[in-house]
Amino acid sequence: MTLFTDEYFMNQALAEARAAAAEGEVPVGAVVVCRNQIIARAHNQTERLADPTAHAEMLALTGATGVLGAKYLTDCALYVTLEPCAMCAAAAGLAQISLLTYGASDSKRGFRRYAPGVLHPKTLVRHGVREEACAALMQAFFREKRRGGWVPS
Repeated sequence: MTLFTDEYFMNQALAEARAAAAEGEVPVGAVVVCRNQIIARAHNQTERLADPTAHAEMLALTGATGVLGAKYLTDCALYVTLEPCAMCAAAAGLAQISLLTYGASDSKRGFRRYAPGVLHPKTLVRHGVREEACAALMQAFFREKRRGGWVPS
């Protein structure tokens, strides 16, 4: 069995983030990994679904619980391109995710600012994986939005 790296899984989350940007959504992507396999992937769909809770993390967690048929994801890792907000971190905490890995920090809306204790006590957190690529995609998206439109590359 091939063992994949954090960078591999973050690249998969980045592909989801690019899909979000192509749809005009804030470019955040997430994948849930269980036993070295991606079992769910998602990107932001708040605009498409007109749902403020349709964040990449929420959709990926819902997909993963459906695949496993269980509400707890204790043997799973969540990879996301941007530090989760308090809502998404709380959902990951309730799902008892084992590992949360994110790329870019979010100093304005990230969970570490508003709810640093919301994750399950056993959840390990890694950050900074592919940080530059994750941050660059977000910055490019908002720079183009300010100029009057986003044109995916």
